[in-house]
Amino acid sequence: MRLLLFIFITGVFFSCKEKSTTPTVADYFNYGDSGVQSAGIKMIPIQTPVGTFKVWTKRFGNNPRIKILLLHGGPAMTHEYMECFESFFPKEGFEFYEYDQLGSYYSDQPKDSSLWTTERFVEEVEQVRKAIRADSTNFYILGNSWGGILGMEYALKYQHNMKALIVANMMASAPAYGRYAQEVLAKQMDSAVLAEVRAIEAKSDFANPRYMELLLPNFYKQHLCRLEEWPDGFNRAMKHVNGEIYTMMQGPSEFGVGGRLINWDIKARLKEIKIPTLMIGAKHDTMDPAAMEEQSKLVQKGRYLYCPNGSHLAMWDDQQVFMSGVIAFIKDVDEGKM
Repeated sequence: MRLLLFIFITGVFFSCKEKSTTPTVADYFNYGDSGVQSAGIKMIPIQTPVGTFKVWTKRFGNNPRIKILLLHGGPAMTHEYMECFESFFPKEGFEFYEYDQLGSYYSDQPKDSSLWTTERFVEEVEQVRKAIRADSTNFYILGNSWGGILGMEYALKYQHNMKALIVANMMASAPAYGRYAQEVLAKQMDSAVLAEVRAIEAKSDFANPRYMELLLPNFYKQHLCRLEEWPDGFNRAMKHVNGEIYTMMQGPSEFGVGGRLINWDIKARLKEIKIPTLMIGAKHDTMDPAAMEEQSKLVQKGRYLYCPNGSHLAMWDDQQVFMSGVIAFIKDVDEGKM
């Protein structure tokens, strides 16, 4: 009888303890700011080798256990296409941050080209982490596309400051990404369209409006975002992309890779990532979904999420699968199941 009473009391204690760690609505929306309210927006100063600049961030919620930093793609796209997380994360009580990296539309846009390196961006993310007071007990990174590159590179240097990593739709090898685009995706295009695209590329005539006229319906609509009508946030992000930085690092388009990232490859180093890591692939992605699954097995504590109807922005065109999988992963990490 005493044993049963002990078990009952212990169960009640731990149940209450668990419930007490979940933020109430009042706690969730209390940012501890007694000054002028700014809807969670804060310009964070970033130290660089060529001076101090500011980057735009927007905070949602208050949860000291779970702080998620969203890393957008591009490079030099914007947070706008990641606004869809606003429809899912608050309901789970997650604290998360939208963020425009340096050079992107809502942040400072310095002109010194020495700033646009993966290494310098990694140091920027570390400064943002410190500014949002995240650490190894609560810091999650969710990076899409180029944001996935940045997330993996950050983890390789600073995983001791992280709780978990989510890589959405980004292979760990730019050369492999380029081969997949040319050897698999290109062959799915109409032969006449592909021939015209190749002719433009051969002349490096990327400013020719015909180039995007061909790629938008025949590549972007097939492999970047498959929704018949592109979301407003994605349209704004496309409108606001910093083309100079994008071209310098990624190349002229999403149809393969060029620029400074052309030889980027950290696949052999994935085994060094010890923290729980979710790799997300999609059937119609610009990234090989089989490679994304392989990556989940190369890290030490990996999980794979496959989006059967998704493309490069599976967060939009296979939204329920994507969001459900991401949320389940975060909860499992938070509960110590990974």
